[in-house]
Amino acid sequence: MGTLVRRIGVIMLVLAASLLGVAAPSDAVSPSAVIVEDTAGVLDRNTLVPAVERIQFYEPTRVAVFTYNGKAEDNLNEEVLRFARSRHPEWISADGQKWADGLFIFALDPVGRHVGTYMGEDRKVSLEQRSDIQEASKELFRDAQWTDGTVAGIRRAAELINQPWYRSAAFLITAWVTGGLAALGAAAWLIVRAVTRAACRKQIERGDRSYSNVSMDLDVTELNAGTIPESSRYGSRVLEKHRTFLTRYAAATELSNQVHALAKRSLSRRKNLKLARRFADSAAELDALDDVIADSNALLNRADTWPTAWDRQLAPLRKDLAGLEQLLAKRHGQGDSATASALRSFRDESLRNIERWTSELADGRITPEEALDRLYEARSRLSELLENHAETVIQGFARNEREARLMREQMQTAHEGLDHRRQRSYEPSILGTVYPSYQFFSVATFNSGFNTGVSSVNSARGGGSTTGYGSSGGSFSGSGSSSSF
Repeated sequence: MGTLVRRIGVIMLVLAASLLGVAAPSDAVSPSAVIVEDTAGVLDRNTLVPAVERIQFYEPTRVAVFTYNGKAEDNLNEEVLRFARSRHPEWISADGQKWADGLFIFALDPVGRHVGTYMGEDRKVSLEQRSDIQEASKELFRDAQWTDGTVAGIRRAAELINQPWYRSAAFLITAWVTGGLAALGAAAWLIVRAVTRAACRKQIERGDRSYSNVSMDLDVTELNAGTIPESSRYGSRVLEKHRTFLTRYAAATELSNQVHALAKRSLSRRKNLKLARRFADSAAELDALDDVIADSNALLNRADTWPTAWDRQLAPLRKDLAGLEQLLAKRHGQGDSATASALRSFRDESLRNIERWTSELADGRITPEEALDRLYEARSRLSELLENHAETVIQGFARNEREARLMREQMQTAHEGLDHRRQRSYEPSILGTVYPSYQFFSVATFNSGFNTGVSSVNSARGGGSTTGYGSSGGSFSGSGSSSSF
């Protein structure tokens, strides 16, 4: 197998070298002209023109750049055609139906957030390739880098317009697939097995660590559970979880026996990776639960170790409070909004409250249950404030209700989705045991939902090309399209 892979690899390298040598350097030419009509006033002409003049096309091509400030609902194709008819009739063919030969137009609307590409029939590329050219500029345009994005789009256009057949993606893909299918198939098979085997071992090691902790503390866990006051609202809920502890421990023991009986070759199978992950997850939950049982006993009975147990209950709230400023400072985070101000005010107040609650708990002025009640109220209030700020962020980023709805869905999925479905997220605290994992809206959850929402909206904005020229275009049918970013 190894010899075969090496031999095919050599053949592919020879094939690649021959392909790269087909095109002569003389194929590349600079643009025959560069015309810039920056009516939006967003381009740095001193940077743009020299950069475009250095770009190499396969055929002499006139490059025109047009910008204008429009609206999200505008049809950029129609606006480009209207401008060409009034200011640059030479951009249009003699019969008025197409774009002129030898011409490539790159258009940008920074306000309406559209990008368009148009070309003469002798420079025509497919709709998919036009989208490719536009995509090359969008990441830069989203960061308001208008000049750099324009250069990137034109550079990609030069790579695709009149591209020789031997440099086309279809030809290269066919050549590589034909020459390398056997090697890639063999390599992929070996890689998948190796990755699966490594992942399986990692899960077993994770499970072993947790299972060992649970086994060593088993007697202590039973003693702790035996002294948790059932009269406590929190204690009784933790004890409900404990009643299934030994049953779940027996199930984890069975899983441990199964994964350790697997032969080395069996670790490469996907079904056994799932088995190893079940063992690791099961043992990790038990390991977390026995810590919560110990903390419940210490805190509710005010044992000597209650301060350490109380610190562990405060840890999730402290983590959220520490992460608030980074959340508010991020791009599109709406850090200067009223809801951001409310979050900062809550953070400052909560940090003071944490110190006060701890002092009152130490002096006996409040009971452990009252302290947990206050912690629950604080985390519930933070969840409410984060939800309010999520709406502020959504309204600030989304351009329409469709985008806002998409972002809300992603926020909701992050809040209730994966953890709620898989039942594998477990917070090792008393509140995390008493309430489901999706009870509280955390800063980490907010960040996850926001990042996914922004990515989804940006993808939606970039999708779907418009090819028509609107009601004023008449019978014009020049090659071109636009899309949003």
